[in-house]
Amino acid sequence: MKDSLAVRRSKLQIFATHAVLILISAAILFPLIWMVFVSMKPKMEIFSSPYSLIPSSPGLDNFSTAWGYAPFGKYYLNTIVIVFGLLAIQLVTVTMAAFAFARLKFPGKDILFMLFLTQLMITAQSTIYPNYMTISRLRLLDTRIGVMLPYMTSAMGIFLLRQAFMVIPSSLEDAARIDGCSTLQMIWHVFIAQVKPSLVAFSIMSVTSHWNEFLWPLLVTESTYSRPLTVGLTVFAQQAEGGAEWGLLMAATLIVSLPLLIAFIFFQKMFVESFVSSGVKG
Repeated sequence: MKDSLAVRRSKLQIFATHAVLILISAAILFPLIWMVFVSMKPKMEIFSSPYSLIPSSPGLDNFSTAWGYAPFGKYYLNTIVIVFGLLAIQLVTVTMAAFAFARLKFPGKDILFMLFLTQLMITAQSTIYPNYMTISRLRLLDTRIGVMLPYMTSAMGIFLLRQAFMVIPSSLEDAARIDGCSTLQMIWHVFIAQVKPSLVAFSIMSVTSHWNEFLWPLLVTESTYSRPLTVGLTVFAQQAEGGAEWGLLMAATLIVSLPLLIAFIFFQKMFVESFVSSGVKG
């Protein structure tokens, strides 16, 4: 009897947990669903029936109009160059620094590492003025390099990889040295091979963060030549708001966010596994 009651309570708890998770998921997904449906509505239908969710005559005209209204192709190119160029540079700088802090011995290493980690306590907004003045003096305003320069390394990435490197057995390092591997060969064949989940987790964080970065690119870019998608969307919105083109705004917003949504749908299992496998240790 007690076992049967315990089973019922367990099933009830599972049901309640799933119900709560479904409600939370619905609340999170509703704005996205609403945005998709509004982007498929003609302008007249948006204002004639603002509370109806599903469009009576869905179409993709807003997407083609929005794409032609602003140079989103150029914005996409800028964003891809900035985001993945930054990722490539960060993977090199983060890996080298993490290896030095985890496996090398030099005077003041621990103190230097603690000072380096203070970057995690400093918000990016508080360094905007000195960064802007530096970029201006280097004459890199309105360039992709100017957008990328302040983010070419990451304290969070160094910390994450340092913790992963520290738990790798020293026997593997010794074996690599006995086999005649140089330091760079050992990092590539031994250390990086052992911390791939951590690298994937950091790559996801980096791409997502810099794809959505807005304030810094807004300050240092002035033309289509270097504007990423987030800034381009703001310029588009300022131009479209005068005519209350909500269908165009929603379509443009989907154009900007669609790559990350598609990436998450197709690689969500890898996303979860990488963050689970890269738990901070040591």
